[in-house]
Amino acid sequence: MFAQPIFHFKDMLKNLDNCMVKAAAYADQKKFDVNILASSRLAPDMFAFNKQIQSACDVAKFCAAYLSGQTPPKHEDTETTWSELRARISKVVTYLDGFTNSDFTNAQTVKVKPGWAKGKWIGAEQYLNQIAIPNFYFHMTTAYAILRHAGVDVGKMDYLGHVNLQD
Repeated sequence: MFAQPIFHFKDMLKNLDNCMVKAAAYADQKKFDVNILASSRLAPDMFAFNKQIQSACDVAKFCAAYLSGQTPPKHEDTETTWSELRARISKVVTYLDGFTNSDFTNAQTVKVKPGWAKGKWIGAEQYLNQIAIPNFYFHMTTAYAILRHAGVDVGKMDYLGHVNLQD
C-alpha cells in the first residue's frame, strides 16, 4: 500500500517532464523564451509554475523519505529556468528510483512529523491519504493547467502517460 503511490509519483513526474518538453517546443515554434512560462500562474495569488514543480517534487521526495524512515535530499527551491526545473524533476525521479517495496515494510508504524507541524505527528496512512497524495496531485494538476492555459498542446494522455491497454 505504501510503496505504490511513491512509484506512481515518479511516473507522474516523468509525465510532467514530457509536458515540459512539449512546452519548450511550443515556445520555439511561437518564438518566445520558454523561461517566461516558469513564472506563469493561473491567478495572482497562486504559486507560479516553478513553485508548482518544486512543491510536487517536494511532496514526492518527503513522502518516500518519511514512509521509509530516511532523510530526504535537500533542494533549495532556487530553480527559475526551464532547464533548472527539469533538472529538479530528474533529481527527484532518480531519488525515487532508489526505493523498493521493502523500503516501506515498516511504514504502517511510522509517525510522520512534517517540519511545518511544529512537533506534532500524523500516522503514515493518514499522512499518505490526507496530505501527500492530495498535495502531489494538486501541484501536478496546477502545473499542467498553467501549461495548457499558456497554449501548450498537452492533453489528458500527456498527463496520464503510458496506459497499459490490453487486447
